Amino acid sequence: MLESPSNLPIMPDYVILLHGLARTHRALWLLAKALETSGYVTINYSYPSTQYGIEHLAQDSIPNALKEIPAGARIHFVTHSLGGILVRQYLREHTLENLGRVVMLGPPNRGSELTDTLRRLPGFSVINGIAGGQLGTDAESIPQKLGPANFEVGVIAGTRTVNPILSIMLPDEDDGKVSVENTKLEGMTDHIVLPVTHTFMMNNPEVIKQVNYFLRYGGFYRG
Repeated sequence: MLESPSNLPIMPDYVILLHGLARTHRALWLLAKALETSGYVTINYSYPSTQYGIEHLAQDSIPNALKEIPAGARIHFVTHSLGGILVRQYLREHTLENLGRVVMLGPPNRGSELTDTLRRLPGFSVINGIAGGQLGTDAESIPQKLGPANFEVGVIAGTRTVNPILSIMLPDEDDGKVSVENTKLEGMTDHIVLPVTHTFMMNNPEVIKQVNYFLRYGGFYRG
């Protein structure tokens, strides 16, 4: 372990990983292991995404994850889909003195047209819960009301899909769940588009490389 000039061990950076809707920490296992190989300590946190609304999930899951991090450590976030909205919700109301950088994978930062269309169907709330119904594109949706980012954040969007039928409901390029345009966030530090799907982007080697690069340098690698 590296030592500081005072011969005290240098505290490693921590990364909190937050999965997407109706997923668990297992979805981000490979990414977490890659970050650990790069020297980060990871908190790959599971939260009950389909049981509560976004406000409750943010106020419960993130503080619980933070409890696992020692005082003074630098804290980064890496999120997939809904996880990014939880971070926005939390940081809108709380300040983290040791906040580092945030990387969002496929975040519905401006909502998703799929929610607009599908939440009227029977069974939608059973599968996607309250939070799923809060991810629309209307002015009253949670993502639209959270405002611009006031923290360092990079966004990775995808252009491939595992479900062409869902993609028909989305405008322009999309990852099967969120359009590229709706991943964008006012105030974001950087934005990159890759040929990956919403469902599996977190396991893609190029995505993992870009997450590592942004956490280290504050921007995405473009060769």
